[in-house]
Amino acid sequence: MDLTARAAELDAEDPLARLRAEFDLPPGTVYLDGNSLGAPPRRVADRMQRVVREQWGGRLIRSWSEGWWEAPRRVGERIAPLLGAAPGQVVVADSTSVNVFKALAGAVRLAPGRPEIVVDAATFPTDGYIATSVAELTGRVLRTADLDDLPAVLGERTAVVLANHVDYRTGRLHDMAAVTARVHAAGARVVWDLCHSVGVLPLALDALDVDLAVGCTYKFLNGGPGAPAFLYVRRDLQEAFDQPLSGWSGHREPFAMAPDYVPADGIERGRCGTPDILSLLALEAALEVWDGVDLADVRAKGLSLTDFFVACVTELLPPGTVEVLTPRDERRGHQVSLRHPGAEAVMAELIAREVIGDFRAPDVLRFGLAPLYVSHADALHAARTLADVLG
Repeated sequence: MDLTARAAELDAEDPLARLRAEFDLPPGTVYLDGNSLGAPPRRVADRMQRVVREQWGGRLIRSWSEGWWEAPRRVGERIAPLLGAAPGQVVVADSTSVNVFKALAGAVRLAPGRPEIVVDAATFPTDGYIATSVAELTGRVLRTADLDDLPAVLGERTAVVLANHVDYRTGRLHDMAAVTARVHAAGARVVWDLCHSVGVLPLALDALDVDLAVGCTYKFLNGGPGAPAFLYVRRDLQEAFDQPLSGWSGHREPFAMAPDYVPADGIERGRCGTPDILSLLALEAALEVWDGVDLADVRAKGLSLTDFFVACVTELLPPGTVEVLTPRDERRGHQVSLRHPGAEAVMAELIAREVIGDFRAPDVLRFGLAPLYVSHADALHAARTLADVLG
């Protein structure tokens, strides 16, 4: 295969090619770590300068009543279409870990009398840590299980299942519809971690009757380092959603300074502390790049990029040099994970050569191919650099 010609052909057909100019990337750098930190949209820097100078600097505390206070709900409404969620079900506040705690503890409270929390055995570590804490604080028993083995562990004891939509290590995509249906058939609730799928995969939370979901915004949504996470609570569960972090921001009358906590109506009760305004408004600006973007195009390009990258690696490296951990069919997110015994040193050398991916102990090279700004030519360049490093 003429890989250069094929990359050019695929990039010429790319309906998202125009979006590459929306991002600030260093010249000569191939950035394949969007699954850990997305690249900055160009508009964010100018927007933040105006926020600091005109809102924080010019209007000072008056800005809270001029749009800041509503930002968690407003930004949540921008994310909702990317989740397949109707308005009024998404709020942006706090970190992913904090929102996992809220969602999981709230889900346990929605399932009284059921003593077990089930966690995806391959979960991202923080989810496991938080699940352990929730189990200890609520007197539940924690069980781990492969999502493929759920039928063997689900039952009348199961309160909630915490599941990762895309495996952070291998890039494997789980069947949200099937898992959700299995959990509901057992009478339990499901909380989905969407950190590695939001912004790259078409999602349908409402259509699939998902109970709760959380996700970060600094990966494929490009919200910036430490950008606040989102919390989704299905509308019919909101009145009964009793989240454990009863901070003032989630109060029905937050400025009344009442001594007793009364949760806000609707999704606002998912808030806790004072909103991180600078990060929220940076995220709000970053989300504007999604205006007019068809998620079907994003998914098609992500599959094309990952497939082409694997094809390049397979052709350019001697057989057996690396092991491809990511599924070759469509059961994958938009990353490619390769196993190599010297992965840590290999990634360090790739980064030194301006091909930026990341390493996961003990031996995994991860390459996150963000469809909004990564091209097939980038994927080819990365594969060639990898072949040179391993040569």
